[in-house]
Amino acid sequence: MTRNWRGAKRTMRLLLALLGCSLVFMVQGFYSASDDVVELNPSNFNREVLQSDSLWLIEFYAPWCGHCQSLTADWKKTATALKGIVKVGAVDADQHNSLGGQYSVRGFPTIKIFGANKNKPDDYQGGRNSQAIVDGALNALQTLVKDRMSGRSGGSDYSRQSGGGGGGSKKDVVELTDDNFDRLVLNSGEVWLVEFFAPWCGHCKSLEPEWAAAASAVKEQTKDKVHLGAVDATVHQGLASRYGIRGFPTIKIFKKGEEPEDYQGGRTRGDIIAGALDLFSDNAAPPELLEILNADVLKKTCDDYQLCVIAVLPHILDTGAAGRNGYLEVMMKMAEKYKKKMWGWLWTEAGVQMELEASLGIGGFGYPAMAAINARKMKFALLKGSFSETGIHEFLRDLSVGRGSTATVGGGALPNINSVEAWDGKDGELPVEDDYDLSDVDLDDIFDKDEL
Repeated sequence: MTRNWRGAKRTMRLLLALLGCSLVFMVQGFYSASDDVVELNPSNFNREVLQSDSLWLIEFYAPWCGHCQSLTADWKKTATALKGIVKVGAVDADQHNSLGGQYSVRGFPTIKIFGANKNKPDDYQGGRNSQAIVDGALNALQTLVKDRMSGRSGGSDYSRQSGGGGGGSKKDVVELTDDNFDRLVLNSGEVWLVEFFAPWCGHCKSLEPEWAAAASAVKEQTKDKVHLGAVDATVHQGLASRYGIRGFPTIKIFKKGEEPEDYQGGRTRGDIIAGALDLFSDNAAPPELLEILNADVLKKTCDDYQLCVIAVLPHILDTGAAGRNGYLEVMMKMAEKYKKKMWGWLWTEAGVQMELEASLGIGGFGYPAMAAINARKMKFALLKGSFSETGIHEFLRDLSVGRGSTATVGGGALPNINSVEAWDGKDGELPVEDDYDLSDVDLDDIFDKDEL
């Protein structure tokens, strides 16, 4: 029995050793030398990334993280697709937690874009599939190229503390003073985020590029409805005293008719942008829901916004005014819910814009129908669920995180649009047919009679 027990123990140790080896293989097997993903660590990060002129897309992961494991195949596919264009790397932040801590990684997987200013990477906020990630990387690369062509380095864009530099997005941070503060901020009726800084303050200097980058993004994404400003509190001490500024940097939010409040969010550009968009969403009217009356309405809406959401509603004779207004009410509620996305919203009646329907694969049936078009890529997605608040919300939520299937708009361009009259808000009327006088018609001449 003792001999058997010793044999069992040896077998158990062997099994545990094999299991340990397999676990090590699983943990270390995310990426290998045969993949196009560059494994990064504290020893090579500075050389490979920080001293590089290339754009880097870097995943910070933990081997035990289920979401990281799910991302692995897409990350490899992304690296292969971007090979020679954008560098794609990965950091085991569980093993190399110093690197994760250096870039404020608090969850897994975290994806960061290291562009022109490698010391201030941007958080990637898009979908977690390979197509969405590739699109995000190419957009970042396009921005980097534009910055280089215009002479911007991508670093500190508005240099109010140092007094150097120029150009870039410093124009998007409004310099506020004792003389212009009331006119620009308090009397504007718009939302302002205002930073009170001191030129000698180290934290203010660190915030500078984040504030500048956020100012440009917020200006674009809110159509210049939310503003970022800056007050040198050492020069304009009246303003600093007026708002009780005792430390630097202090950020305050100003809204029409309300007392200013302290900004409590994070200090990265991503945090600032998110906070500004929340303020915009809370204070902005929902986007207008437009009927497609001519080609200009479709083109302008789809060109001006990232997505244009289009509904094809049943004919007015099928629903009446009450039924149509019910569909439009659902759309307006969704436009309100997703107003932070700054999408365009359109509708048309079934059969009125047949080329548009054909280009979206709707084609004469299944009304009401809905499609979302990305005019820049000429891609669209179709609502597969119900035309209801729940169904449309699920459809748009998936689109906003990069999920859902897409197809190319038929013909690769926006279709021809008929010019039509706007709906008058009334029930439809059956067409009136012409009356014919049959009194002078001899029916015997028309129909042969079979006499019995």
